[in-house]
Amino acid sequence: MAGYCCGSSSLPRPAAGNAAFRRRETRTRNAVRFRRPTVVFSALSDPFVLEIAEKLEDSLSVNAGDCAVPLQKLRDVSSQSLLSRSWPSLKDEPFRFTDTSFLRQSRILPVSVPPSPSLELPVMAGGSVSPHVLVVVDGRVVPSLSELSSLPEGVYVGGVSDLPPGPASERVLEVLAQGDAFHGGDLFWDINGAGAPDLSVVYVPAGVRIVDEPLFLRFFSMEGGEIGTNSLFVSNPRTVVVVEKGAELAIVEEHLGIDGSDSKCYWSNSVMEIVVGDGATLSHSYLQQQSRNAAHIKWTFTKQHRGEAGRHNLHVQQMGPDTRTELSTFQMSRSNQTQDLHSKLVLEHPRGFSRQLHKCIVSYSSGQAVFDGNVKVNRYAQQTDAGQLTRSLLLAPRATVNVKPNLQIIADDVKCSHGAAISDLEEDQLFYFQARGIDRDTAREALIFSFGAEVLGRLPYESLRKGVASHIKTLLSAKEP
Repeated sequence: MAGYCCGSSSLPRPAAGNAAFRRRETRTRNAVRFRRPTVVFSALSDPFVLEIAEKLEDSLSVNAGDCAVPLQKLRDVSSQSLLSRSWPSLKDEPFRFTDTSFLRQSRILPVSVPPSPSLELPVMAGGSVSPHVLVVVDGRVVPSLSELSSLPEGVYVGGVSDLPPGPASERVLEVLAQGDAFHGGDLFWDINGAGAPDLSVVYVPAGVRIVDEPLFLRFFSMEGGEIGTNSLFVSNPRTVVVVEKGAELAIVEEHLGIDGSDSKCYWSNSVMEIVVGDGATLSHSYLQQQSRNAAHIKWTFTKQHRGEAGRHNLHVQQMGPDTRTELSTFQMSRSNQTQDLHSKLVLEHPRGFSRQLHKCIVSYSSGQAVFDGNVKVNRYAQQTDAGQLTRSLLLAPRATVNVKPNLQIIADDVKCSHGAAISDLEEDQLFYFQARGIDRDTAREALIFSFGAEVLGRLPYESLRKGVASHIKTLLSAKEP
């Protein structure tokens, strides 16, 4: 699996003096307002989390009768789990470097207005044109804006409510059940499940190829609050991707804002669950270019069987021998932004192979980046070959990067390595350019751009590479506000 991330926004950093905190209250509630099950008892619940849960339920209650069975099951299970969650603080290890207190201090409002079918959408990255495009606005699939008529026979891409009975429907239910058994999720995973207004489904049957013309999954955030109002609209896009035995699929996942949303405040809380069958191949490219005033939290949970496949919370679990996983990430953190990647790769079987490359540029003194990468090699994963490398470039005084690469190895016949480097540009590199008649500023720009070129070069399509490269150059040339 190959994953690529390039974003201009993520979690904005809170203003100085705002402290993250967690408050627990003992409260007896005879009934909490979730429709199924009818009565839920909660002795220790975070009042703020309960408030969010009730708002989510109210926003979804209008169309509750038309809800598809898999989606209702997802909401029920997530709602139960959500009641036992508390809001994370800097005292919690996964959030030690990521302050989410600004979210807690905001007035969270679920997006409740269905998107208009006549929205004008921005062009795809690099001006790409693909006959396979699924459009999701504020978590809801919009068929009128999607282009799906030329998909191969047996492939389904769309909302779960239109999913016909048969193998695809059965597999989606099975995948959701596996997701329920996933105990690595956090509060934001459960908020997504409890508040998902729709469920996007991608199903590729055995032996089918969708590679030459990739499937674009375009997620747009439309509704947002004005700066200074303390209102933060939250959307919860949920996607299930199933690639059956021997199939091949290329996905380009984009997260964007529309209709002037670049100046608005909103929270995109996205989850994607992926299952890759025996001998199947998945190439997954992920681009995040949302408002610099937005909060973007994303989970990607992948289960791989044998074969090659290819805050972002990325969980990949190899489910068979001779499985190959490749992860490449490039992030940029600008003014008052935090880019946060938490990844976990679990190798369970013999002769697994993995390579993870993470690169990050923090270009402003108020910017921050976090990388927490865990590779776990279990007892039966003998003859595993796993490598992890993170490199970060700090371009301004007081710019901050926190990295935590780690290996957990239980097997005894393995080849594993990891490394981390944080620095500014080296003077020797600049001198090399200047000695050949290139001025210092030009040399610096070339070296900064080439820092991320190794990851961008792995994007699978030329038009995509050009679009992302152009966007990065724009970000690098912008002055700090």
